[in-house]
Amino acid sequence: MLVVLLLAATAAAFALTQGLKLQKSPILGTNVQPVFSPVCECDKRRATIAFRLRKADRLDISIVDGERVVRTLETGRSYPKGRVAIEWDGRDDAGRVLPEGDYQPRIRVRSRHQTITLPNSIRIDVTPPVLQDVSLSRRVLSPDGDGRGDTITVRYRLNEKGRGLLFVSGRRRALTRFPRTKEAIVWNGKTRGRPVRGGRYEVQLAAFDPAGNRTARTAVIPVTVRYVALGRNRIRVAGGALFPLRVSSDAGRVRWTLGGRSGFSRPGTLRLRAPNQKGRFTLTISANGHTARAAVFVREPAR
Repeated sequence: MLVVLLLAATAAAFALTQGLKLQKSPILGTNVQPVFSPVCECDKRRATIAFRLRKADRLDISIVDGERVVRTLETGRSYPKGRVAIEWDGRDDAGRVLPEGDYQPRIRVRSRHQTITLPNSIRIDVTPPVLQDVSLSRRVLSPDGDGRGDTITVRYRLNEKGRGLLFVSGRRRALTRFPRTKEAIVWNGKTRGRPVRGGRYEVQLAAFDPAGNRTARTAVIPVTVRYVALGRNRIRVAGGALFPLRVSSDAGRVRWTLGGRSGFSRPGTLRLRAPNQKGRFTLTISANGHTARAAVFVREPAR
């Protein structure tokens, strides 16, 4: 008789187990944020845990490290059928930021007396990436569209995958699209599609990892935007005499006008002849739509 009872109990337990296996899970469609930084000042300082509830129920939701509960998020809260989304700030029940590592959400469905640990782990990462080997292709650019020196390229490496940000004089001008350990960012010397004015600009680089941890900006790297630059803007010369003028430009040639005369020359040291008459004249040097001017003061020729 005892043997019969044992066999019946075993069969019942087996049937119950098989029945539970055939039942659909009360939770489906899980979507758990894989990594975040609870200390970053960014939109990733909280991890989102989302799933769909097959039927309305009361849930206990916690975060576990192995089998140890490190944070209780909900206790017996009623949720309707459908999507459930909650956030975790990476802290324990005492409000302390937990150590870096992998954690998992655990959900107890009260009506089913069933506890489900989601396989999707959440990693806490509070260590920012490290920028390495930052270099610029050039320190002078001329975004005039002639294909010579129109852009600068900033190259760098990271000790982990991350996205780079390029700042020019304090304003963000570029953001890389994908997290990588090695990247190059190109700045075309433009804002809102228009070339910036000539002058000195300060270039800095920063980066952030998938968790949102961000590096400090690098030291300032000075860059000069130059279209046409003159070695001096006030020239004193005797009437009819030759005078030198240094002209810097990446253009193949520049056009000059002075006292009703004009001509073309290659950038470098120009040697021009002053007007014969005494007075103040304006020397204009232009290239690719950009102009620089110098005042020429002509005195009486020496006798």
